[in-house]
Amino acid sequence: MLARPHQGVPATVPEDPAPALPAGRPDASPQVPLADAPPMAGNLLAGLPAREAGEAFQTLFRGAAVRIERIVSHGHASPEDFWYDQPADEWVMVVHGEAVLAFGDGRRHAMRAGDWVAIPAHCRHRVASTGPDTVWLAVHAEARGGRAP
Repeated sequence: MLARPHQGVPATVPEDPAPALPAGRPDASPQVPLADAPPMAGNLLAGLPAREAGEAFQTLFRGAAVRIERIVSHGHASPEDFWYDQPADEWVMVVHGEAVLAFGDGRRHAMRAGDWVAIPAHCRHRVASTGPDTVWLAVHAEARGGRAP
């Protein structure tokens, strides 16, 4: 959904690193059924990748009908001629930082920490801008007639 930005961890945030993802898979969440897996926990603001690493996407949870993702952006934006047109509904929140979303109908939506937006399936949108160290939480719902993307 989003162009993905980020940078350093604020001094008040614990320095516990997030679990490392296997190389080559930006969304490498465990594929173990929850009934067979131990509980998992983490901190959305811990273990943020360095600015030099670029925009980062991390799947935190994947179920049959939902995928939850942390996105870290560092001043990133979607290309001017690019639009997301996703088959599933998406709910996005800015946890830290700021961003502006642009929609295909010309609307723009400025977001700060705590702001969220629900984007229906096939609603054309792009990330117009993000501030440094922007952390998003994205929830991708079940695609119509299928599994979460």
